[in-house]
Amino acid sequence: MQHPLVKAAVTLSLFVGVTVHAQGVRHEKNISLDLATQIAAQAVATCTANGYAVTATVVDRAGTVRAVQRADDSGPHTIDSSRLKAYTAASAKESTLAMMERVQKNPAAANLAHIPGYLLLGGGVPVKVGNDVIGAVGVGGAPGGHLDEQCAVAGIAKVQSQLK
Repeated sequence: MQHPLVKAAVTLSLFVGVTVHAQGVRHEKNISLDLATQIAAQAVATCTANGYAVTATVVDRAGTVRAVQRADDSGPHTIDSSRLKAYTAASAKESTLAMMERVQKNPAAANLAHIPGYLLLGGGVPVKVGNDVIGAVGVGGAPGGHLDEQCAVAGIAKVQSQLK
């Protein structure tokens, strides 16, 4: 016959082992290279059609670059600005235009601008599947962040039916 304390310890160790195992592996949605390329291409095409030479960068959920498209005649600074906008949107899980506006209205949020790698200018938009952020697109080079954001949104709209 087994002692009750030994039986309780064995039961507890089995329970803990199952719990740790269940927490050890995560399954997360992430953006594919194909989706990232389509989004970037459409964002650049939309801005080009409107007369703006831009760069579009798409990052995955961790902020790592997946695709970059740079229009002819876009400035060299647009490469970094688009990447930083995409990184910021993926990290914060919201548009950089919304973040910028919040910082302008709320001095307590001003320190967001000092987070390394963040760029609080319009043009960064998260890519979502349901409520899950799987990446983000950043556009830089149009004459205003609101115009960059319109192109980013157009890039996402192009693949919306695939975001399931």
